[in-house]
Amino acid sequence: MKQGKTIEPGYVYILTNPSFREDWVKIGKSARPVDIRSKELDNTAVPLPFEIFATMKTVKFNEVEKLVHKTIDRLTDLRIRQNREFFNVAPQMALEIFNDIAMTIDDAEIIEYEDNKPIKKDANPPVCKPPKGKTRPRFKFSMVGIKIGEYVRFTPTDTKVKVASDDSVEFEGRIYKLSPFVGTFMPEEKRNASGAYQGAKYFTYNDVVLDDLRKQKEHGCEETDSQDNEINNE
Repeated sequence: MKQGKTIEPGYVYILTNPSFREDWVKIGKSARPVDIRSKELDNTAVPLPFEIFATMKTVKFNEVEKLVHKTIDRLTDLRIRQNREFFNVAPQMALEIFNDIAMTIDDAEIIEYEDNKPIKKDANPPVCKPPKGKTRPRFKFSMVGIKIGEYVRFTPTDTKVKVASDDSVEFEGRIYKLSPFVGTFMPEEKRNASGAYQGAKYFTYNDVVLDDLRKQKEHGCEETDSQDNEINNE
């Protein structure tokens, strides 16, 4: 009696591109690891290489890709071109669709990426100041325990906005990074001469400025480092 052929898992992926708008993504599938597929897509038609935002690994990758496309098409006409895999949705929204579908599939494994590397989840990641001479990392909501879907307040206009991803907010149906949001919506009389803003200084969460929340975390990290040094010196 012949054995049935083993079905190998494949991938459905969300790709972004620095040359695209922030709310444009490519959603496709691949039978091979997505880092290989993203490199294949790097050609003269796209100015910059694609970046992996998230993947779903499953033996049902063909069906899942079609379902994701159909789900987005049902939401509204968000496909940039009807015969292509490019969509006018925020990467985080696409990831939420991935998560919803994954709940109905036994073998689904979702992995999020940063700098084309898988993110290892940590419920309370440490927020420490970089070594002297190093650049301070860009603010992310996870640094201070703020979750996607929660709200922060833009203090110059007292406007409530929704956290859309780890480093962006949603306002009036559009996605913005913090600093560009400040530059766009800062009232004329409150603008500075340079036009450059540190976004985390202009938003609050539970009436505390985001940058202050971050400093509190950094201060806690410094205290831990100091205690460790005392133990090591004993």
